Amino acid sequence: MARPRVLSGIQPTADSFHLGNYLGAVRQWVTLQETHDAFYCVVDLHAITVPTEPDALRRRSRVAAAQLFAAGLDPERSTIFVQSHVREHSELAWILNCLTGMGEAARMTQFKDKSAKFGESAASVGLFTYPILQAADILLYQANRVPVGADQKQHLELTRDLGGRFNHRYGETFTLPEPYILKEVEKITDLQEPTAKMSKSSSSPAGILDVLEQPGPLRKKVMRAVTDTGSEVLFDEENKPGISNLLRIQSALTGTSIPDLVARYEGQGYGTFKKDVAEAVVEAFSPIRERTEKLLSDEKELDRMLAIGAERASAVARETMAQVRDRVGFLPTL
Repeated sequence: MARPRVLSGIQPTADSFHLGNYLGAVRQWVTLQETHDAFYCVVDLHAITVPTEPDALRRRSRVAAAQLFAAGLDPERSTIFVQSHVREHSELAWILNCLTGMGEAARMTQFKDKSAKFGESAASVGLFTYPILQAADILLYQANRVPVGADQKQHLELTRDLGGRFNHRYGETFTLPEPYILKEVEKITDLQEPTAKMSKSSSSPAGILDVLEQPGPLRKKVMRAVTDTGSEVLFDEENKPGISNLLRIQSALTGTSIPDLVARYEGQGYGTFKKDVAEAVVEAFSPIRERTEKLLSDEKELDRMLAIGAERASAVARETMAQVRDRVGFLPTL
């Protein structure tokens, strides 16, 4: 029996993944490769929806790919590739653009958030339509499931709507994907503003734990994380959002339940607790950082690994697009 197919992507817009990326996406991808036909891509086409320096994009694309391999994605069990290496992504996105209403695209909350932040006049058409490219990414591989955070559920609904619309108009072509949400770690917040999501675009450097960061700075950030005036280690998101976030982080990294952690630190205060959280972060990230550095030291081998993934992905994409072109009514090439 064929395994269900899963697809997800991550943007190469920073010099390191952060803890939220790792817990909310990358680590679960590693688990999913054991039970699914897994396709994971570095979505460099999405990265250029905002101004990007070419050299930085090339460097960050390799760094992102190296981190995926270093975190445990196995090229024998997963297809790992760079989005722009498979040209069918852009072709299918154009076709889906032609099935999408302007009002439908305008309702996407992430575009509204980003255009409000940077100014609507500075927002590109690419930023406006990138959820449609995201739909193409998913539908192209006939994915059954898509790991998503709470903020991406609306985009997956658009994907299902567009896939269903194409199927209704042109005949059954696309698999309509279901969301795969890991609820326990869906809310990792900023260490300095624990009511806000940990994010490269909005958090201060002190609020983010980077996967490739050295142990010393990681420890300092955890020890300086905002808490409250009390001293009890309790999970209370309303009154102790900082401590609750640190409990969530330690629980996710160590596999110990939050109630067990609360019991462990009863009467011990914040100092011991924060030191243990810091050590859990360092213990999780140091091996990934070391393997990433090793992979980046041999760019030719890293590029070869990505080329293998791109060829596997292209084989699936070509098959899907052959059906799409025929059903839309495009003339075949000789």
